[in-house]
Amino acid sequence: MEYSTSIGSDGGMGSTMTIFLVIFGVILAVIIGSRLYIWNKNNHSPRENGKAKVVTKRMKVSGMGGHRMRTSVMMDTTSSTSTRYFVTFELENGKRLEFSVNDGEYGMLAEGDTGELTWQGTRYLGFERS
Repeated sequence: MEYSTSIGSDGGMGSTMTIFLVIFGVILAVIIGSRLYIWNKNNHSPRENGKAKVVTKRMKVSGMGGHRMRTSVMMDTTSSTSTRYFVTFELENGKRLEFSVNDGEYGMLAEGDTGELTWQGTRYLGFERS
């Protein structure tokens, strides 16, 4: 009577790799699906506007930084980061809305600015000072 100690011809690595690929595919599909859902919901939302005041600004920096690579000639420091910019507006009725904005808009807005805010769903469309 002979016993086999292997779990298949590839030692079980094929099924493990398949499981990881399926999990990765499901996660990727959920991320893409949720982004498409939000995009579609914003497109079907009415454009709104109202008098608003800039109450806060913030940045979110993410990524890797400070990796040092040593060569025989010199020391090189590289980093890879990304920054997202957010502005919170307060409408006349007291409701607050936070939007992701580009760096140019972020730089042009200051806390305390008042004006006309335009948005569609969760999408920032613009702000004109009064």
